[in-house]
Amino acid sequence: MISNLSSVSSEAKIGTDVTVEAFTSIYEDVTIGDGCHIGPNVTIYPGTRIGNNCRIYPGAVIGAVPQDLKFGGEYTTVEIGNNTVIRECVTIHRGTTDKMKTSVGDNCLLMGYVHVAHDCTLGNNVILANYVGLSGHVTIDDYAIIEGKAAAQQFVHIGAHSFIAGASLIRKNVPPFVRAAREPLSYAGINAVGLRRRNFSDSEIKVIEDIYRILFVQNNNITNGLQCLETEIADHELKKLVVDFVKNSEKGIIRGLM
Repeated sequence: MISNLSSVSSEAKIGTDVTVEAFTSIYEDVTIGDGCHIGPNVTIYPGTRIGNNCRIYPGAVIGAVPQDLKFGGEYTTVEIGNNTVIRECVTIHRGTTDKMKTSVGDNCLLMGYVHVAHDCTLGNNVILANYVGLSGHVTIDDYAIIEGKAAAQQFVHIGAHSFIAGASLIRKNVPPFVRAAREPLSYAGINAVGLRRRNFSDSEIKVIEDIYRILFVQNNNITNGLQCLETEIADHELKKLVVDFVKNSEKGIIRGLM
């Protein structure tokens, strides 16, 4: 299953039922799980850990040293979960001393020409469409979707189940469960379609709508909005998740409804 025209280090750990196509280079200190398919002209550098049943398409480069002038050759890694698809010419760079790794979770889809820079952390079931660019230290939580040609500034945090429109410039944190669009990036409603697809109940969606009505629609500033949430919304796991996200957003969050 490994092409004679590929270059696979004897020190790489390759699982069972793995296909490696022609002109691919896999260096030492690489681990590839069972059932993976590595297409032609892929380069996988030392420090890369790939889970089971992943599919990597032509031209992808995984585990290259970070494009960070502070990087001094430290031992860092790229870690990719199970069942993740990495399409053509995707680049994923190793971490730096900040997190020591760049990680991509399970069941993710990274479409063609996506760039994931050093120290990024992607959760499970994340979708990045074509040409999305993530600067260093970006965190994306589970089930977030970013449409094509969007760019995320370093250190931003994108919440779970959020949906960001194509060609967006992501300079502030995007809270969970929302749709974000326009320039500057702003709240555009909750991601109701995505939430229903993931089996959120009508009552849960109503709670999320009420939370963001207070935060983003009633022209409250963030401080007042958080205070109103405490008095107007009953204690709920979803409320706690949103409040904690906002309170911990050192970069600030996107703008409300304009």
